Amino acid sequence: MSNTDWSRVEVEAIVDDYLSMLASELAGTPYNKTAHRQALLPLLQGRSDASIEFKHANISAALLDSGFPYINGYKPRFNYQSLLAEVVAERLGKTPDLFTLAASDADRPIVVPEVEDILAVLTERPRPRTDTNEVAEPSIPAIRLPTNYIEREARNRSLGDAGELFVLNFERARLIHAGKEPLAAKIEHTAKVRGDHAGYDILSFEASGAERLIEVKTTKYGVDTPFFVTRNEVATSERHASQYQLYRLFAFRQAPRLYTLPGAIGHTCRLSAATFLAAPK
Repeated sequence: MSNTDWSRVEVEAIVDDYLSMLASELAGTPYNKTAHRQALLPLLQGRSDASIEFKHANISAALLDSGFPYINGYKPRFNYQSLLAEVVAERLGKTPDLFTLAASDADRPIVVPEVEDILAVLTERPRPRTDTNEVAEPSIPAIRLPTNYIEREARNRSLGDAGELFVLNFERARLIHAGKEPLAAKIEHTAKVRGDHAGYDILSFEASGAERLIEVKTTKYGVDTPFFVTRNEVATSERHASQYQLYRLFAFRQAPRLYTLPGAIGHTCRLSAATFLAAPK
């Protein structure tokens, strides 16, 4: 029966279990994904582990679409069914404590995490999405939340500062490893020295001595979490495309990873309007 459509009872069971795990993750409480899956199996109709993992990924996508964090490790799959979106909306509406946990986690101060080998955190950028944000059926009910918690986390100044300090350490290690100690000594924390108007956070260098302008975006959440850029950052990246690099730190809570996007932001990212500057006309 594992190939049939999921019933509402099954979807409710897996969404409830997913949100329970997510609550533990946001609270910093250890939990065991395998144990959760084993407890969930009797509530499902002979579903395979692969089918369950796929549905977990659909739930991640529905949450991310609504501006809510998802469980790191369950990579979002966005072509989800309208029934799943409906159940996620219903369950979120009945779990106000989860909103409190998400708000606390988004606002929580953070320190720079220690890693054994800072250069080893560098990884490849995620592959471009080939699916869409749309659900499988067009009659999806909107998941409307009181807050966009992804945006709220992005405004966490403590998190932003910690990410910039981490990248400063990364850049010094990178240049020292390349035998360029004098260049490493010249790295500038531009956001602190000149302010946010510069359009980038850190002035570093290539091994050749050419300047590298780095904008840092940091999240505690997964690699697929979107980030926010300003008009000034986009414009600066266009003016200095050959020097500009966006550094995306993710999973910053305990095991930070980093990928880079060199060049103009408009060429390396899909940009969607999040806010508009308006004046009467």
